[in-house]
Amino acid sequence: MKTAEELRTKLRAIDHRGYPAYKELKGEYDFREYILSIDHVQGDPFAAPSRLSVRVSKAKAGFPAEYYEETEKRITLQDHLTRLFARQIGGGSFQAKGSGKSGLLSVSRCGQEVLERTACRVDGGLVIMRFEAGFPANGRSINAGELEKMLFSILPECVKKSLYFERINKEALKEAVMLCEDQQFIRDGLAKQGLCAFIADGAVLPRQSGVSDKPLKDAVKFRSPESMQVSFLLPNRGKITGMGIRKGITLFVGGGYHGKSTVLQALQNGVYNHIAGDGREFVITDESAVKLRAEDGRSVSDVDISPFIAHLPSGKDTGHFSTEDASGSTSQAAGLMETIESGSRLFLIDEDTSATNFMIRDRLMQQVISPKEEPITPFINRVNSLYQDLGISTVLVAGSSGSYFHVADSIVQMKEYVPIDITEKAKEAARNFAVFDTVKEAFPDYIKERRPKPDMALKKEERLKIKAMGKNELSIAKNTVELRYLEQLNDEEQTMALGFILKQLECELFDGKKTLTQAVDMLEGRLSKSGMESLFGKGEVSASLARPRRQEIFACVNRYRKLYF
Repeated sequence: MKTAEELRTKLRAIDHRGYPAYKELKGEYDFREYILSIDHVQGDPFAAPSRLSVRVSKAKAGFPAEYYEETEKRITLQDHLTRLFARQIGGGSFQAKGSGKSGLLSVSRCGQEVLERTACRVDGGLVIMRFEAGFPANGRSINAGELEKMLFSILPECVKKSLYFERINKEALKEAVMLCEDQQFIRDGLAKQGLCAFIADGAVLPRQSGVSDKPLKDAVKFRSPESMQVSFLLPNRGKITGMGIRKGITLFVGGGYHGKSTVLQALQNGVYNHIAGDGREFVITDESAVKLRAEDGRSVSDVDISPFIAHLPSGKDTGHFSTEDASGSTSQAAGLMETIESGSRLFLIDEDTSATNFMIRDRLMQQVISPKEEPITPFINRVNSLYQDLGISTVLVAGSSGSYFHVADSIVQMKEYVPIDITEKAKEAARNFAVFDTVKEAFPDYIKERRPKPDMALKKEERLKIKAMGKNELSIAKNTVELRYLEQLNDEEQTMALGFILKQLECELFDGKKTLTQAVDMLEGRLSKSGMESLFGKGEVSASLARPRRQEIFACVNRYRKLYF
């Protein structure tokens, strides 16, 4: 391994040469307090920035083992260090001058959620921080003096103030880890109390705006109806109370703009831990929960939607349903069956984003159009058997139809952002209306296993180009995967990670023999054992990936238009 002084000597030797000479710097350098690795050098000052990493040994970093021995605490530590490093490096960005991206210093921008990222990895106490840097140039000639300032003046200060236990705010780190421990305690305890979700009293659910995920100032704080109040005795915070959403079918109703969808949005994001000050720190949802909706125009590959759509006028096989352009009802049916395959235990559904004919078919329509002429068995006819036979609960938001009063176990009215338990009142009102002709039978048999075959075109590509367009779209080898309706994807880095995951599944794990579930199990095993670094070859790790959930992995695969069975 070369020394830092050798790097300085190299830098000065290539000053004013053509930009490609920067590639001679690739390698590792000992800065005594840490190892600097120049992993990838950009082709010119206007290209994607160079990738660098810093490694601080366990002995020098000095973080207590109790902060990284358990997975969730380790992820919290990594998240905390990334935020500290980002604060420091952001102040040093563009202090060095030049053309194009010269002087840029950047690392992952963490949002309100605590996610596992490639930006930071704590491995047995060793700290690795990955980041990007724009190597300075004048035109396309090397400006070595400015890069020397970045690597020898700016970067060491950033590392010193963020990656050593003795030099950071220990109390702030301790509080972050303790919060994680309390959040995980609730998540692990949901099932023991017969719950699928929990919303703490005092939680702030509304967000500032559609483009800001930060809490709304002066918002009405959540308080549980007394009849639904439960408590947890947390390891650090002590006793906490809030609304326990029990397994089964829970219905949220109320007038427009009274907070129904706000509650659902908080629950769908409750699958992640949140940072202190978010307001939803103790909105905890079953980690497998999935927000379901209609997705007109999506592709569907070999999905058994027969429990909901038994026959189509065209004679198309709904036991092996495939289409390039699904309707609202077929897309929602397919999404539901795919989500069952992913292992989800909780469905989150908003009436506003659902296909009406998939959700309900009222008595008058049943009388006019005979069941033989209607291929769709609506969700209302299956929601109870989904729970009783498959153990899948449902939280549903409805504002215009009271039909689900007949089948819901709990009914909550949102009134000016305050929840009111109206179960008895709603059930009494429902008794005065004709009961729906609902299916009383068990959830039908369906095809549970699909065995994907590899996309051979991907396997033949020597260098697969993967690109994320925000959270909405993914491109792999010029094939577009639409993800805009996956509302629980919260970070563009998760989208990018899905591209590398899809690549590994298609090129290494799909073989027509393993089921989709087995292939995803194997991939998740690799990620848990070796981290997201396992998605890359040696020395190729991107600094900007965040781990998606299992449910989003399934959803991404299912929306790949070249998925073969």
